[in-house]
Amino acid sequence: MPGSSNIRLEKAVEDIGPISLEEMGSVKLLNRIDTKYLTNENGLVAVLKDAAAAGYRALVVEGKKMSRYTSVYFDTDGLRMFLDHHNRHLVRQKVRTRTYVESGETYLEIKRKNNHGRTKKKRMEIPQAELMGFGADTKACDFLAAKSWFTVDQLSPVLDTRFRRITLVNPAMTERLTIDTELCFTNFRTGHETSLQDAVIIELKQDGRAQSQMKGILLDHRIKPVRVSKYCIAETLTDPSVKSCRFKEKVRKIEKTIGNKLTVK
Repeated sequence: MPGSSNIRLEKAVEDIGPISLEEMGSVKLLNRIDTKYLTNENGLVAVLKDAAAAGYRALVVEGKKMSRYTSVYFDTDGLRMFLDHHNRHLVRQKVRTRTYVESGETYLEIKRKNNHGRTKKKRMEIPQAELMGFGADTKACDFLAAKSWFTVDQLSPVLDTRFRRITLVNPAMTERLTIDTELCFTNFRTGHETSLQDAVIIELKQDGRAQSQMKGILLDHRIKPVRVSKYCIAETLTDPSVKSCRFKEKVRKIEKTIGNKLTVK
């Protein structure tokens, strides 16, 4: 049964006006800056109330403003992508498949970060049956080889991540906000499972040439920027053998935010 914070959160989301996927497509962030924030569900409720008053709208997909996502992260046997992030390599990649549960669409996605801190994402649609592996799909393998440093034989699934996402856009169409809640992880290699309980990861994607009202709203609620990767936090929590000292401070920050200890099964 949902707790009182869940009920308050769903009510706060419903109070925000809708925007369609077609309208969202007109949001062009040509000089994009991405900033992540960490809060809990109570903090998010307060932010959503202010966002509604400021005229922000929530993306509606299949009649819902909170959409379910399932992502599978792939890595090498030696966790090259995880360790590149841990070891502060400025240029790095992540490879994942992602299903948008409500629509049923599944994509192979390659995220590349350059030495200026900018992230670019390339993706192609694949059959939903290939969420856990796309090695038999020639087009997907060619796409991976063309867009990443890796070939399909170097990679295998490491982590399953599941969450619900709220996507907001401001009235001026100069910023987009993704808000991830109910984050749960399963490590395929260790068998361990965990969740971030009521932690919330917010990512603000804004046009760097325009002022951001959302930054002011977040600051008003003492929600500060934080660098956090769902993949790296999940791997740190679910694989005790991996080198992860850099990310343990982030785990403690999440625990402080939610006021509780994260547990692993």
